[in-house]
Amino acid sequence: MSKIQGTLAQWRDRLRRKELSPAELVNLTADAIEADRTTNAYISFDREAALHAAAGADISSPLAGIPIAVKDNINVLGQPTRCASRLLSPYVAPYDATSIRLLKEAGGIPLGRTNMDEFAMGASGENSAYGITRNPEAPDRIPGGSAAVASATAIAALGSDTGGSIRQPAGHCGIVGLKPTYGRVSRYGLVAFASSLDQIGPMTQTVEDAAILLQAISGHDRKDSTSANCPVPDFEAALGRDVKGLKVGIPSEYFTSGNHPGISEAVQNTVKQLENLGAELVEVNLPHADAVVAAYYIIACAEASSNLSRFDGVRYGKRAEDAAGLVELFSRTREEGFGPEVKRRIILGTYVLSSGYYDAYYSRAQKVRSLVAKDFAEAFSRADIIVGPTSPAPAPKIGDSALDHLQTYLADIYTIPANLAGLPAMSIPCGTVRESGMELPVGFQMMAPHFREDLLLKTGFALGK
Repeated sequence: MSKIQGTLAQWRDRLRRKELSPAELVNLTADAIEADRTTNAYISFDREAALHAAAGADISSPLAGIPIAVKDNINVLGQPTRCASRLLSPYVAPYDATSIRLLKEAGGIPLGRTNMDEFAMGASGENSAYGITRNPEAPDRIPGGSAAVASATAIAALGSDTGGSIRQPAGHCGIVGLKPTYGRVSRYGLVAFASSLDQIGPMTQTVEDAAILLQAISGHDRKDSTSANCPVPDFEAALGRDVKGLKVGIPSEYFTSGNHPGISEAVQNTVKQLENLGAELVEVNLPHADAVVAAYYIIACAEASSNLSRFDGVRYGKRAEDAAGLVELFSRTREEGFGPEVKRRIILGTYVLSSGYYDAYYSRAQKVRSLVAKDFAEAFSRADIIVGPTSPAPAPKIGDSALDHLQTYLADIYTIPANLAGLPAMSIPCGTVRESGMELPVGFQMMAPHFREDLLLKTGFALGK
């Protein structure tokens, strides 16, 4: 299989030295996508559109004409945006998402619509109407949305993270995944799953690449009412600074016997590495950690129920044929268009928003969310960053989630809190665990206070990632 060897920073340097042209790099990437017969990482890609963009690329720009893969729920003008759903199979985006507009202005070239869980509901890559995505390191296991970067059919990619869909796949595939602070990157043009939780972010091979790509897509956007109007620091400038004196929070709730032994060992080794680099370890507590999964799934499903009500067969995408009336049109369109996981979450969300259960479930979940944010505020009064595993176990086998949905949801326990509190969080590779005769990657997660992505990038870079 053809692969694109090299990081975003390395390819940018090669382009600037004129060792090859943006068009040649586009062709190399497109050839790698076509040659991949294992991962099913892409739903579609448009070589000709990318070559047209490459013809006018400025190699002195921040991204120098580098092709970037884009998750299938982020609008790219003239490209299909299907959200890996049958319901949106005929939909073509009539505009660029703000993140894509900024990517293009920085010299990036969108190439390839990456496979995903339908409407981003899941982190495994199994809930797609276009087939399961496979882990390039272990084809019988899940990769989530990181297969394109991990399999070297993309130099870097943009993903979305509602409860861990950037970080968990990154951990399972041994790459870097960064969820920015809520509001750091505009959500305009991102097809909404849960509006108060969704955030676009980079998936890359290295921390340096994550800094470069985050720099390109960050900034205030008047089209997004939740976009933060605050300065964007120079993320690349944060790299190379030492972590001596950095206070690293160690929450006991994240270092438990429930974690896979190999993951615990790999994470502890990384913590020791930080200590050897001069960081100070500080014990912190997150008292409501055991309630985050329940709160998240109530809030996320409630918002999904509301957001997905727009897909009714009238305005967007596919519609049922020969419906006898409006009610039948709605019900048959959704029955035929949505997959099982989407239906499951819509039903749950509708239930918790119903008049008899709103106070019992949804209101309580929002109160828990406030308590979780308060826990982190207290923890960050004592620590600069908080660390732990990205996931309690290595990448599960394909099909496991269908056998036990509850265990699949519980796997999000370490990634969900950052979304509930709106915090920036990053997963970096920190070793492997041996299971079933294979070496499976382990993710090390770091969280920082709001708008302190620079701390995450500095720390990850110091660890040599």
